[in-house]
Order: sequence, then C-alpha cells, then structure tokens
Amino acid sequence: MPAPSTTAARLLKLLALLQANRECSGAELADRLGVAPRTLRRDIERLRGLGYPVHATQGTAGYRLGAGAALPPLLLDEDEAVAVAVGLRTAAGGSVAGLEETSLRALAKLEQLLPSRLRHRVAALHTSTVRIGGGGPTVDPDTLMTIAEACRRRERLRFDYISPRGGHTVRSAEPHRLVSFDRRWYLVAWDTDRADWRTFRVDRLTPRTPTGPRFVPRDPPGGDFAAYLSHRLSSQTWPCRATVVLHESAEAAAERVWPGTGVVEAVDDRSCLLHVGADTPSTLVWMITSVDVDFTLVSGPPELTDALRAQAARCLRAIPEQTG
Repeated sequence: MPAPSTTAARLLKLLALLQANRECSGAELADRLGVAPRTLRRDIERLRGLGYPVHATQGTAGYRLGAGAALPPLLLDEDEAVAVAVGLRTAAGGSVAGLEETSLRALAKLEQLLPSRLRHRVAALHTSTVRIGGGGPTVDPDTLMTIAEACRRRERLRFDYISPRGGHTVRSAEPHRLVSFDRRWYLVAWDTDRADWRTFRVDRLTPRTPTGPRFVPRDPPGGDFAAYLSHRLSSQTWPCRATVVLHESAEAAAERVWPGTGVVEAVDDRSCLLHVGADTPSTLVWMITSVDVDFTLVSGPPELTDALRAQAARCLRAIPEQTG
C-alpha cells in the first residue's frame, strides 16, 4: 500500500493534469502518473470525495474537470499564484463597490499559503508600487453581473438612467458589451427607442428586472466596441473643439493618441486628421502637442490660435540665448 504522502503527491499531479487539459484519456493519465488503470480510478474517486467534479467522458474513456456546486481548493503553479495575488491587490483599489474588502480577504488567504519566496515577490511589488488617482465613481457588482448576464443571454435590458445633467429617464436597450476605461464602466448597447447605438455610464444605471425578450446580436459599430466607445468619449459636446492635420500616417499616430483623447481619421499614407475636444483652449493645446507629431491647425476657436502662439512663445523663452 503506498504511503499517504505518495498518494497525496499523485493526487496533486492528477489534479494539475485535469486542470491543464479540457479532456484526458484514462490511458494517458495513468501513463503520466505511472500507475495502473485501477489505481487511477481510485484516485479519481478520491478527488470526487474532496469535492472536485471529475466527469467521465462518453466514447473516449477519458476524464474532464467540470464545474461543481461548491468551490474546492485550486491548484496553482508559482507564476499563476503570483498573478492571482497581484490581480487581487489591484482589484482592492478598483472601481467596483465592495470588491476591495472581498479582494483583500481572498488575498490574505492566498498569501498564507504562498511559500516564503513567493510572498516576498508579491510583497516587493506591493511596497514598490504607488497608486495615483482613485476617487472615481464606483459601480455596484450586482449591477455589473446583471448587465453581463443580459449580454451573455442576449436579453433586452430596461433600466433607469441619470444623465450627466441630472435628468432621469427609463431606457430600453439591447446590451452588447461592458467596457472598462479610466476607472469607469460603460455599457455599449443598441438603444431600441432611438434605433441607434449608445453608450451608458454604468454608475448612472439601475437595471429593472426581469430582463426582456431575446435579441439577435448586431455587428459592433465601426467593427469594434472599444474603438466605438473611444470615439464617443472624444466626440462629446465639448465647449472647445478642434481639428488638426497630423503629418504622420493614421496607423502610426493612433499608437500615440490616448483612448478617449481624440479621433484619428486617415487622409493618406503620410497624414491624418485628429479631432479633439476639451473644456479649455489650453487643454486642447496639451492634447494636440502630447501626440508629439508635426501638425497643422485646420479648425478651432480663435482662442486656440492664441493659446498655441502663447505656448510656442513660452517654449522659446525657456531656451537660454547663446552667447559668444
């Protein structure tokens, strides 16, 4: 009879094999473990007794690890354990209400089980990292799950919505994607009342239940949900708007334009248009010059021309005059 430690080690290896593969044949598992088929069957039953839902597959004489009613212990390799710990630490400062405490509890449990060397790796990252920002709006996790489930099931969603100006409306939409951007969550959906695509801030949204009838999913607007959101955010009704020609290809310029900052429109292989909007002309100057590409102003308020000239003069004054 094998020693308990040998059996435990073999069970851990068996569990790792099942977690790493969608389906394994019994012959392959027995060969990888170096045991007889009868011993493999006993080990499978031991895993089931520990709460792991190991299912026998039809026709292939194999096994797969399924989802169960309870959450049994997970087996993680070293890199996976560090990745989970870092993810939990990041989530603790995230934008989902209530997730901070839950993430910290899970992180405390995980760190108790980490070997000393891995705890030091996680601790080193934590103590060497400084978070800037925060304080943005948070969303209710139940709201996120309700929307995500409606997206998955392709069910129409009715919800109360508070506009940026404080107005309250009841909306009906076909939810397609949740997009997380700059500590905010957005829903990209087909607005059935307006027969057009719309974006909604999730922190301003309260779902009504039950969800509505099923719908046929539509192609993403412009071919990409994230790009559509970026376009919508940068094309809001800003007090100051401008368009400049960037003397660089759209593909190269797009890598330098932050999502939500502006919309890049191709002109030819050597130039493109950048459409931007902001609260003040000085902010427009910063947004345009931060792309770090030669540009020509096409349109904008007169104050923008003055702001660009003032910035140019300020930069020239910053350079000491050469003497001698």
